[in-house]
Amino acid sequence: MSALLAAIAVGIGTYLSRAIFILALAKRRIPDAALVALQFVAPAVLASLIVALLITEDGTVGLGVPEAAALAIGGGVAYRTRNHILTLVAGMTVFWLVRALV
Repeated sequence: MSALLAAIAVGIGTYLSRAIFILALAKRRIPDAALVALQFVAPAVLASLIVALLITEDGTVGLGVPEAAALAIGGGVAYRTRNHILTLVAGMTVFWLVRALV
């Protein structure tokens, strides 16, 4: 199978796997408990990204100046704005800038 056919097959599969749930749940009300649980998805993903950034290959914590600066700024932005995307953008921007400078 060529790479193009594989990419098309994966794209169709991805589209169908998402469309099925959208079409199946389009006229149904999502329970309140599920909506509350979904509010914690973005913070959980952000926390997993932070942990993956801080853990080295041998399992130790590698916290340097760029990581500490990004955590401080990202934490401040999260506290002030409660906006997950803005937190991620601010933290990653500070991380890249400090990493390039240090």
